[in-house]
Amino acid sequence: MPAPTLQNAIDEAGSAIRLLWKPGAPAWAGPRVTPEFAGWAAEQDAWRSAVALSDLSFHMSDLFISGPDATRLLSDVTANNYESFAIGQAKQIVPVTASGELVSDGILLRTGEDSYVLTGGPAAGNWVMFHGETGGYDVTLENDPDMSRREGEEPRLFRFQIQGPAALDVVARAFGGPLPETKFFHSTEVELDGRRVRALRHGMAGQAGYEFIGDAADHDAVRDALLAAGEGDGIQHVGALAYSTNPVESGWVASPQPAIYTDPALAAYRAWLPKFSFEGMRPIHGSFYSDDIADYYVSPWELGYGRSVSFNHDFIGRDALQAAKESAPRTKVTLELDASPQEGDGFFNDRGIHRIEVDGRLVGLTQHTATIAPLGRTLALSLADRAFAEPGTRVEVVWGEHPGHGTAPDADLGFARIGATVQPSPYDEYARTAYRRD
Repeated sequence: MPAPTLQNAIDEAGSAIRLLWKPGAPAWAGPRVTPEFAGWAAEQDAWRSAVALSDLSFHMSDLFISGPDATRLLSDVTANNYESFAIGQAKQIVPVTASGELVSDGILLRTGEDSYVLTGGPAAGNWVMFHGETGGYDVTLENDPDMSRREGEEPRLFRFQIQGPAALDVVARAFGGPLPETKFFHSTEVELDGRRVRALRHGMAGQAGYEFIGDAADHDAVRDALLAAGEGDGIQHVGALAYSTNPVESGWVASPQPAIYTDPALAAYRAWLPKFSFEGMRPIHGSFYSDDIADYYVSPWELGYGRSVSFNHDFIGRDALQAAKESAPRTKVTLELDASPQEGDGFFNDRGIHRIEVDGRLVGLTQHTATIAPLGRTLALSLADRAFAEPGTRVEVVWGEHPGHGTAPDADLGFARIGATVQPSPYDEYARTAYRRD
């Protein structure tokens, strides 16, 4: 019997939204990494006041792409510029469907003339892998899934992120001196106690730092060396709880809904994806409900990915994406909530899609809401209609869990209404104005 596919699962459920609607689904929590080391609040503070070490080794998938057609494949299926892509450079890739809506994103690192590693959630890698396998390309594709989708075997690579005001001092101490001058999202190969490590100039939430990548066999040794080098600077090992809130301040929507469920032309793709893939299991929930899953799709323009888009080549969705450049109805904002959706001052993290309203009119949707302890605030990274995106605009967030199919989308379910003030995204000023200049 052939393995069940995503299309099988959709057909059995009756629709894609009925398959994926999961009221009250818990927020994502990365595999393997301890939830807290010093406490989630202290760890949130570390990347803004001192230095933080985050272990990214276990929650992301890697797709290794190599061969004579590697660049042609990537150019055909993503909107990025491959004419100016140096070996050792990384880019946030933007794959879109024929209608110009986002499949997902990921970080693509060029490791050689004909070799790349695509890292992130599974959706972008699945898109590239499908087209690589079915499109007649001369490529080799090796998929290394995250730890939640594998049994026993360790990942191929480790990844550690060092960030915060003291990050560069800690890095210099660990490596016996400053690393070679490296531009943002470029990398250089270095050694740490005889172990080869790739240092990618990168950070999150507006803080300077590096992402160190190497052979998984060296995971513990490199981690321990970095922690030892940071002892005098108050380094904090970041647990899964604090790490999972980081995107809210940095303005990155970590898990947009892949726009792959409705286009008849993607039937073969849905028949290629397994039933128990990310695309078949990613839960949708919140106060916003629609029977049409396309209402959850997003455009790269809405997410601020325009800097990564290039129309100097043909690619899937090129014409639709270009046509939508000036007409994307929403833009990314941060909401400062007047109150947390929960009682007390404890950890709060929610990726529900909640309604944003003004005078009862829908004007946007939350994407990720979290308490940021050092700020004493709960923030919601959101998409808002452009007419309501000006900083200082007052809105209401409708907070609750719609039961789904069978209840009217606009039914009055007595949900709480939380006042909120629109602010820019990224919320962090340095991340918003100067981060990528480093």
